[in-house]
Amino acid sequence: MMNYRTVTLAVVGLFLSVSFLASPVMAAEKDGVMMKDGKMWRLQDGKEIGRMDRETTMSNGTKVMMSGKMMMKDGKEMQLQEGQVMMLDGKLIEGGKGK
Repeated sequence: MMNYRTVTLAVVGLFLSVSFLASPVMAAEKDGVMMKDGKMWRLQDGKEIGRMDRETTMSNGTKVMMSGKMMMKDGKEMQLQEGQVMMLDGKLIEGGKGK
């Protein structure tokens, strides 16, 4: 009986520690910049935290300017459109779906 409780506690502890480790990763997946009302906004944990105040380089090498202009690592230029979000990993989100 004691062995069963020990195993159960160990499994519960493992699940709790994994969930705490996953939380910051999931929050980081919601960080980025967004074009809203013709202005660039910074997002943290999926919420607006303020206006974008400087050029930002994403982890894939894409640079996003304060105007919403994006310069991809390969030199291709694009313009972030109203409602689009560029995540910090360089993933472009539109209408809640990744591209």
